[in-house]
Amino acid sequence: MQQLKKRLSLPKIDLPTWKWPVRVSGKRTFPPLRIGDLEIKVPVVQGGMAVGISLSGLATAVAREGGVGIIAATGVGMLEDDYFQNGREANIRALTREIRTFRKNCDGVLGINIMVAVEDFDTLLDVCIREKVDIVFMGAGLPIKGIPVEALRKANIKAVPIVSSARAAGLIFNYWWKAYKDIPDAVVVEGPMAGGHLGFKAEQIDDPEFRLEKLIPQVKEALAPIEKTHGRKIPVIAAGGIFTGEDICRFFRLGASGVQMGTRFVATDECDADRKFKEAFVSARKEDVQIIASPVGLPGRALGGEFFSRLKDKAEGPTRCVWKCLKSCKAEKARYCISVALYSARKGDLKNGFAFAGANAFRVKGIVPVSRLIESLGAEYAKTMDEVTLRLKTEYEKAMKRLSSLRREYSNILEGALLEAKQKYGRMVARQSDALKDEFEDILVRLAELKSEYLEHAEKLKRTVNQLSFCQTS
Repeated sequence: MQQLKKRLSLPKIDLPTWKWPVRVSGKRTFPPLRIGDLEIKVPVVQGGMAVGISLSGLATAVAREGGVGIIAATGVGMLEDDYFQNGREANIRALTREIRTFRKNCDGVLGINIMVAVEDFDTLLDVCIREKVDIVFMGAGLPIKGIPVEALRKANIKAVPIVSSARAAGLIFNYWWKAYKDIPDAVVVEGPMAGGHLGFKAEQIDDPEFRLEKLIPQVKEALAPIEKTHGRKIPVIAAGGIFTGEDICRFFRLGASGVQMGTRFVATDECDADRKFKEAFVSARKEDVQIIASPVGLPGRALGGEFFSRLKDKAEGPTRCVWKCLKSCKAEKARYCISVALYSARKGDLKNGFAFAGANAFRVKGIVPVSRLIESLGAEYAKTMDEVTLRLKTEYEKAMKRLSSLRREYSNILEGALLEAKQKYGRMVARQSDALKDEFEDILVRLAELKSEYLEHAEKLKRTVNQLSFCQTS
């Protein structure tokens, strides 16, 4: 009987404990984003918005607040008078000037966003290396072949690819190790709610299976063995549709170490676009945010308006194109040059151009200084973290009570069943033993159910304590 009791007893497990009190009030701050030896006080990367939307003005303002200021390299040469005569040289000149202007006005963290798909990707990357920027973000394609990794390392530049799937992340990291004996320093995971060109098929954009909430854990899982192999932490930066401090908290709890935000930074005083461009976001309605077919061959998200109405009416858009800045562009088929259209909007001409925008652009209610935006995000994050901590505290206490109750119930049933079985077996005759066995089988089923619930609650408790640990350190 003792052997049976031992065999049926609950397994010994180490129940996690939490020492109270947990801080649930007072001033909280963002946890810093660490990319290699680079520590970023505010874990917010300002999105790289091309063709003159995010230049040194916006990047400087964000970096001064402790975030990562981004200058978008694609189409930056359109600021120059001779772009249509020599686009490549104009891009080099304008990007160099913007980087140096940032360095002159700010000592914060500077990132450059370059589209892998542009014709002069290599040239723009050379400018970044020469000017020794802090981080290079590479999206709109897989940055694998021909990357000057050694030169990037000599310039102490962090390399961060932008991906839309765990498969793409794994492919890049594995290729880099095989080809360069190195790996990128972090990764941006951009979901389908982002603005601009999207790395998804049209039918995937609204599919719940491709939401950013799904992608972040998948990418974390894919990178875990790579982190273990190389003994390095690879920060995951969530992007696409992140609008509030509450959103930031949610993605941090899913495993992200930072966030990238574009749309929120458009409606700031320091954004480098014309005020009419910014006001288009403030006045946008939900139905104004549309998915378009870009000349590049990818779906994109933008604010609809007169420009697209004219295209539907078979009118021509701005088609002037001197050099094929994007490798896959089919401007003739689309009947407009996307760079010219975007730059027209950047100057406030929304009749002859349009604005790329994230899915939440309609939620923008006003134009504010970057400092106020960062401050409000921090306050929302702190409030959410306090609410989460209180909720987790309640869940922890309920789980501990339920576990204690399960142990008592399990022990009582086991002790009672064994005692009753012992007594009955002593009185039973052979013809009654089958009935006793059936009764005992029912008890074993109930014990198994209790054991399963016990182990399930124990696992839940462990997860709760992990979340509380995160809350306490944030």
